[in-house]
Amino acid sequence: MLTINIVTIFPAFFETTLALSIPARAAAAGGVRYRVLDLRTFTHDRHRSVDDYPFGGGPGMVMVPGPFFDAVESIGATAPIVLLSPRGRRFAHADAMRFAQGTELTLLCGHYKDVDQRVAEHLATEELSLGDFVLSGGEPAALAIVDATVRLLPGAMSDLESARTDSFFDRGISAPSYTRPAEYRGHAVPEVLLSGDHARIRRCC
Repeated sequence: MLTINIVTIFPAFFETTLALSIPARAAAAGGVRYRVLDLRTFTHDRHRSVDDYPFGGGPGMVMVPGPFFDAVESIGATAPIVLLSPRGRRFAHADAMRFAQGTELTLLCGHYKDVDQRVAEHLATEELSLGDFVLSGGEPAALAIVDATVRLLPGAMSDLESARTDSFFDRGISAPSYTRPAEYRGHAVPEVLLSGDHARIRRCC
C-alpha cells in the first residue's frame, strides 16, 4: 500500500477531492491511504503562526521552517519528501510511475510569498513544479500529483489498460479520440477508425 502524506494549512482543500472518483476508488481498493496534516497543529504560539517577514526585507511573507520539520518528523516520513515549488523540476509521468511503485510519498504545500529555503535544502528530498507559473499555494499541485499517481495503482481504474494507452505511458501524446455518432454536424470520424482494420488503426492512430 502507498501512504500519501500531505502537509498543508488548508486540510479542507483535500477532503472533497480525495473522496471522489479515482482517488477514492484507489483508497477503497486498498492501494493507498491518505494522511492530511494541518501545519498549524505544529506551531507553538497562541496565534498558530506559520509565516514571518523575510530576512533582507521585501514584500510578502515567508513560511517558517519549524512546523514543516515537526510535521514530517511526527509521522517519521521517509523519502520521497516533495516540496511543491516553482523552483522545482517539472513533474512528469515518470515521477507518477515512480511514486506509484513506492510505499510512501510526502507532499509539502507552501503558501504566501515563499517557504524558508531550509525546508528545501534540509527536509525535502526533491522539489517539483507543475510548470512555469505561480499558484496561490501548493495545494492544487499536490492534488494533481496525487491524481496522476494513484490512477496507476491496482484497483483505481476499472480498466487499467485504458491508462496504458494514455498520453506519456510508454509513448508520446495519444491520438485524438472519437465516439458515436460517426458524423456530427457534417464532421465525420476519420474513415480508418470505421474500417475495422485494427492493424491499420494501430499504425496510423
